[in-house]
Amino acid sequence: MHHTMTIAGVTRDLPICKVNDDLYIGAFVIFGDVELTVETARALLEKAPEYDYMISAEAKGIPLIHEMARQSGQNKYFLARKAPKLYMSGVFDVVVNSITTAKEQHLYLDKADAEMMRGKRILIVDDVISTGESLLAIERLVEAAGGIICGRMAILAEGDAQSRDDIIYLEKLPLFNADGSTK
Repeated sequence: MHHTMTIAGVTRDLPICKVNDDLYIGAFVIFGDVELTVETARALLEKAPEYDYMISAEAKGIPLIHEMARQSGQNKYFLARKAPKLYMSGVFDVVVNSITTAKEQHLYLDKADAEMMRGKRILIVDDVISTGESLLAIERLVEAAGGIICGRMAILAEGDAQSRDDIIYLEKLPLFNADGSTK
């Protein structure tokens, strides 16, 4: 089963995947899809508020934020990492529970990046916002760093995220029943 969508002028078939017996989602993955990444980045930048820096969570947001930075001419963006790295000058973290991840995760931010964020307008970017748990974790990181959240953007809004008025997104992604029909 799949769900066909057109996003930023690009049509793709999204496989429908089981989350649990009562919930199925359309799997949206931009990894390896250059055309989709380029076009969705362009469309999001057209809607973006003024910002100083962007941040996204590792990993599915990486190609999107990289392309948005490239198109906008920005030479720096931040990543909330899933694990601390040896090169980080110090880290702080928050807990996140995502609909697409089976267990509790942490997101980490380098203290050097946090210093650059302090007092700056930070745009949060993600591929899909669903429950908002990942978004909330990134918000906590930005606030702990002293950054000012100026906007929240995603390619797709799924489920309850579609009714939020604080998220800018390109398209709605429906939730599905076991037979592939939309909820």
